[in-house]
Amino acid sequence: MATRIQRSALLPYPAQALFDLVNDVAGYPKFLPWCRASEVLEVSETHMLASLEVAKGSIGQRFVTRNVLLPGQRIEMNLQEGPFTSLHGVWEFKALGDKACKISLDLTFDYAGPLVRATLGPLFNQAANTMVDAFCQRAKQLYG
Repeated sequence: MATRIQRSALLPYPAQALFDLVNDVAGYPKFLPWCRASEVLEVSETHMLASLEVAKGSIGQRFVTRNVLLPGQRIEMNLQEGPFTSLHGVWEFKALGDKACKISLDLTFDYAGPLVRATLGPLFNQAANTMVDAFCQRAKQLYG
């Protein structure tokens, strides 16, 4: 059974700045407490292949997504490998004038079996549910 998480926030920052923040996968371990490691495996103007390791204590798991990039507007993530049967997410950045933005995340995922759901489920659900808040806090630190 797939889990769907939808979150959004209104922020006093330009859409491009928030897009750049979310697209800076290499910086995730600096401010996402559940992100043990991240790596950009491939990148171009229109896509990125990225690896994340989510962890809490000794429980952790790595997964890879292929992200389709529409700079300043949208990032679409699709699972390439990892402990899920499916994972699809969309970040959207809607400009509200020059200096404000609505940021939203729509994430759907399903674990690859009951053992993975039991061990990784609580950690990944918490990470997914707090992701927008974490990026909002990081934007405030960086942009004032």
